[in-house]
Amino acid sequence: MAKQLKLKNRHYWILSEPHGRGWKATVDEVKDDGQKAPVGIEATGETRGTADDAAERKLRRMLQAY
Repeated sequence: MAKQLKLKNRHYWILSEPHGRGWKATVDEVKDDGQKAPVGIEATGETRGTADDAAERKLRRMLQAY
């Protein structure tokens, strides 16, 4: 399952998967032609929600820097 975001006219997916005793979330940008490109953001958490939220915060901070 992926969480979809639209920020600064770009589309992103936050993808989560089990990782050890917790979860790891990664962020991909989805291009207009449907191709995905990794953004280079990873976050971990005890639950899927905490990992997803941490990845989203990192993405928002990165986009504010540009």
